[in-house]
Parts: sequence; structure tokens; C-alpha cells
Amino acid sequence: MTAPQKLSNFTKYQPFVKWVGGKRGLLSQIIPLIPKEFNNYFEPFVGGGAMFFELYSLGFLKDKKVYLFDINTELINAYKVVKNNPIDLINNLNELKKQHSKEFYYEVRAWDRGENFLKRSEVERASRFIYLNKTCFNGLYRVNSKGYHNVPIGSYKNPNICDEEVIYSASEALQSAIILNASYKDVLKHASKDDFVYFDPPYYPLTQTSSFTSYSEFSFLDKEQKELFDVFEELDKNGCKVIHSNSDTDFIKELYKEFEIKNIQANRFINSKGSGRGKISELLIRSNLG
Repeated sequence: MTAPQKLSNFTKYQPFVKWVGGKRGLLSQIIPLIPKEFNNYFEPFVGGGAMFFELYSLGFLKDKKVYLFDINTELINAYKVVKNNPIDLINNLNELKKQHSKEFYYEVRAWDRGENFLKRSEVERASRFIYLNKTCFNGLYRVNSKGYHNVPIGSYKNPNICDEEVIYSASEALQSAIILNASYKDVLKHASKDDFVYFDPPYYPLTQTSSFTSYSEFSFLDKEQKELFDVFEELDKNGCKVIHSNSDTDFIKELYKEFEIKNIQANRFINSKGSGRGKISELLIRSNLG
């Protein structure tokens, strides 16, 4: 454990990685809709963790247990390293920053093709994960059918590969968090009455060609969305306070028609064409928050 003592009075905590579908731009609309009181906090699709870091910044998680889940093994490894070993992580990232080039990017990206990838240290793997996230196209995390990272390099002149203050502040925020490489379904093993669960899964596609669900090697379409609904419903029956973000589609609205559904306005960023960017409606679904 080499996490530093508190270096300064951080007032703002934020994600240390970019994440497709991240909620930083929607927090001002979501925060007023969360439960006013709750026990423990669960974020089973943590991704970049924008909601967690915002709740921590606002003091809503003080003296509460926090559970952060994700099925993405490399993402969760990065979270654990940021929590437990930020100094070595920063040192490694600064070394990667010095070597950054197009050729070096593809060399680092190819690490997971090697037989010894999982034998690399947790810090090395976390450094690679963050380095690729900061330098790849649009900060995407995408893998092919073999589970290999396959996003091309982005066109950044001076990517912010190592933001030391963000990493140190994230490390501080994560000290009380339980970080699990697990399916969202495991929330049923841990959450109890009056706990707050926030689901931000891969969104149901707006069209058949717009699907972006491969942030792990597992798809998240009709069958998986229905399974998530079953978990949402069970948590509600158990007295948990559940909020779920998803796309504004007839499929999702029909699935959750017995629950409160609110529309919020998001900016579309993934489309490479300027005409494909702008405001888009998303759904925020709430269980009985009591």
C-alpha cells in the first residue's frame, strides 16, 4: 500500500479515465433525482465512475459503504491500482508519456496479444490501460472477438496521459470503496433495504447500426437488458432505491413501464460526423425511492 497521505484539500474528484457514455455532462440533471437518504451505495457498471466521484465530492457518501463493480477486468485492475498504488502508477505513466508516438501506441496496444500479458504487474497493466484510454480514438474501450484491444490511435497533439492531481484525488476517494471485478448481478448478494443502486449499463441501441456494446467482449442487447430489468425489479422488491440510465427507445420504455421514467438531455459525442452530434434524449428510470 503506497497511497499517499492527503496531499491537499481536494474539493473536486473526477474520473481518471474517459468513458463512452460517461455521465459527467448529465450530473446536474441526475443528482436532483437521486434518493435524499440512503444507506450503502452501489455502482455495478462503474465505467469511468462519474456518478461515484460526484457523490463523493458532494459529501453524499460520507461514512457509507461503497461498492464499485465492473466486468471489465483491466478497468477494475486500474481502479485497484489507483486506490492502492498511485505513486508507482504515476511513475509508470510518465515513462509511457516520454515514449509516446504512433509506433509506440501500437506496440503497447499489442501487449494483450502476448502470452505473458497477465503475468505483467498490476501497475504495468493499469498504466497501459490509462495510456491507451488517453491516446486512443475518442477514449473508446473496444475489444475484438478474441478480447484484444483494437481501437486506433487518436489525433491528439498533446494528450494528458498523466494527470497527477486527478489520480491522487481519485485514490483518496477510492480508499473506502470495495472494488469488484464482477457481474452487475452480484449486486443481489450485497445490496439491502434502503441501499442506493445506480445502473449505467451499455445502452440499448437507438438503431440496429448504432450499437456500441463491446466495452467488454460480451454483448448487451435484448436478452441482457431483460435480465437487467429482472435484477432492477428484484432490488425494488427488496426495498432498495434504484436508478437506471438508458437510451430513449420504445423497447426500454415498454420494459420499465411500471416504473417512473424521466427524460434528460445528453450530448452525443461518438459520431465522427459533425451532423451526428448534438442533443439527444435519454431515460432515467427510478424505482420507488421512498
